[in-house]
Amino acid sequence: MDETAPGEGRNLLLARMADGKPEVFSSVQGEGVSAGMASTFIRLSTCNLRCTWCDTAYTWDWSRFDKSEQMTELPADAIAVDVLTRAPRNVVITGGEPLIQRRQLVPLVSLLKTAGLRIEVETNGTIAPGELGGTIDQWTVSPKLAHSGNEGLERLPEGPLRDFAGRENAFFKFVVQDMNDLDEVEALRERFGVPAGRVVLMPEGTTAAQLNARSPWLAEICAQRGYRFSSRLHILIWGDKRGV
Repeated sequence: MDETAPGEGRNLLLARMADGKPEVFSSVQGEGVSAGMASTFIRLSTCNLRCTWCDTAYTWDWSRFDKSEQMTELPADAIAVDVLTRAPRNVVITGGEPLIQRRQLVPLVSLLKTAGLRIEVETNGTIAPGELGGTIDQWTVSPKLAHSGNEGLERLPEGPLRDFAGRENAFFKFVVQDMNDLDEVEALRERFGVPAGRVVLMPEGTTAAQLNARSPWLAEICAQRGYRFSSRLHILIWGDKRGV
């Protein structure tokens, strides 16, 4: 797969909200080490993995969603103008898989950094950061475990994951369904040499009931092993809705 995705020059492919506008919105970060931080989200389209429980499948699953209705194309400067009109000083670039459009992201990141904004990127860890490596304030790397259902796809590539593991500002967030996932998490942490303090465990779930059922025992595991625990604040507050 071409790591730069379709699009010319500075243009990026974004998800489109129900009202037809690009999915750029302000809310609070719901997951990971910056949970609770006021943030502006930029959701990009396309992904190279196919997680069975993905809650943003509208960014890549064209067998279920109409590509022409779910995706739009914008230049970096137009996206930056939108972001800079908003109050949050933290920007979360998410997807889909943002690093498929790595080269197109360079001008956007440059514009936002020049304006003094803090930038997080959420990635599945299958593509190395390349020229973006030194410009991002925080990487949230979410390697997909076996339960994600990505048979036949390279979900755990050695090179990119070692690259991220070597970055102190990269946190490894694992989506956990049950106790059986913990051995795989620990094996991956040891394989790539990720310190326990940079490991985040998050329960899989798109309802408050699912999160509440999995959170107590998972939080206890984090306390025992020195990992971080993350819930999904946006699900607990608003449910499984887009653009919040």
